[in-house]
Amino acid sequence: MKIIQWFPGHMTKAMRMMRENAALCDGAIMVLDARCPASSFNIKLKNVFSGKPVLYVLNKSDLSESSGECVKLIRASGAEAVALNATASGCRKLLLSACESVVREKRERAKAKGYERTFRFMVLGVPNTGKSTVINLLAASARAVTGNKAGVTRGKQWIRLENFELLDTPGTMPPAFENQTFARRLAYVGSINDDILDFGDVALSLLADMAEKYPARLGERYGIDDLSSPLSMLEQVCVRRGFVLRGGEYDHDRACRAVVDDFRKGRLGAVLLDSFGEISAAGF
Repeated sequence: MKIIQWFPGHMTKAMRMMRENAALCDGAIMVLDARCPASSFNIKLKNVFSGKPVLYVLNKSDLSESSGECVKLIRASGAEAVALNATASGCRKLLLSACESVVREKRERAKAKGYERTFRFMVLGVPNTGKSTVINLLAASARAVTGNKAGVTRGKQWIRLENFELLDTPGTMPPAFENQTFARRLAYVGSINDDILDFGDVALSLLADMAEKYPARLGERYGIDDLSSPLSMLEQVCVRRGFVLRGGEYDHDRACRAVVDDFRKGRLGAVLLDSFGEISAAGF
């Protein structure tokens, strides 16, 4: 697969804005993709909040396998974490409780001094992890703009809640992908702008990774029984889905799009792309 690099100009501005506004915030809510929490963790975002508490929200847990174990690994590093599906309103109480736990000591100190105060969180994360959806869950209303592709949020906006204020920020990648394995996984889950990707590369790489970790899923979805090569698997997808052009040629492009779409929408089942070792070593 070709080397992936993606850091458009608005991300440079976003990083500058985050640093300028960090002093106004009591902590951060960093939204991760529960399918790849290590891959979707941007250490440069954490460094913006050096010395302040960070709550890690493993979003899209309905698409993830072992999200509970991932939460335990992050908590073992000393950070607070919670796994949820931000599109499910039933998760709101869980998320509010997690936010409250992060600032409980500060709130108690304020009460001891005889005053109440509103705590501010900056909501951070790489693109398409669901930051705005998490904000809307906390607000119990559509207060932030959401979308199912990378780069929907471009500017900052403050969202006022009953007990908190939240600063929504644009999704921001590291300036350079030193770990191309992580970059590849972010491409699978839609955190990298599809327009810069070669979907053939993405789909073939995804099939190879699925064959290694979840071979039975490929058999169930596409009837794949020959795992000898990614191209062979892709052509078996073409046969199963009827992606055949006039003259009997396989429609590889359509099959590639179908495989990636099936993965992103959970049709290949719940997955965990990162290893537990990668999550433990991420530096949360």
